[in-house]
Amino acid sequence: MKVAVLYSGGKDSTKAIEFCMQQGWEIAYLLSVKPNRKDCFLFHFATVEHTPVLADILGLRHMLIPCDVADPQQEADLVKKVIEKNRVDAVVLGGTGLQETQIRSIQEALQPIGIKAFAAHQGEEHGSLFKEMIEEEYEIMITQVASDGLNTWLGKIITKENFPFLAKESLQYGFHIGGEGGYFDSLTLDAPFFKKKLERG
Repeated sequence: MKVAVLYSGGKDSTKAIEFCMQQGWEIAYLLSVKPNRKDCFLFHFATVEHTPVLADILGLRHMLIPCDVADPQQEADLVKKVIEKNRVDAVVLGGTGLQETQIRSIQEALQPIGIKAFAAHQGEEHGSLFKEMIEEEYEIMITQVASDGLNTWLGKIITKENFPFLAKESLQYGFHIGGEGGYFDSLTLDAPFFKKKLERG
């Protein structure tokens, strides 16, 4: 199967790339959307500008497009326009399917042109998936926060040692352990399948 991965550079979309590789699918390209405003519904605002460098590290074709709107349908239509010109069998998103507005909007935009869209780890428990990534030596940095209890985590790398504290505080303050729903964004600096690490500036 020939796929495109909707790629923010965060932990979930990076895990989606690994998932596609494990399935033996052809990753035709990574598609990144950089909002020019903070009220965008579907896409990460923070650190998406690093995706061209990450795509080069991964050796994958990459497209980066701007987003100047704040409406789920209009944002999804930006993705549709790219996919129409660069057709694939499916578009793969990161996460476990809890980012319902994003998935539904992308699915509804792509359905008329006969292209599927789905979350790579649909239905899995996100805390377990996140912990698994840390144990596999993903290097994940928190880049943006939007919840009580997360301010002290901004700019920190999540490790085997501090993950239990993040999990504990997610219960204490009520934010989602995986950040789904906009509680926090992340940037993946390294992963088992990276050719080299993304160095912090």
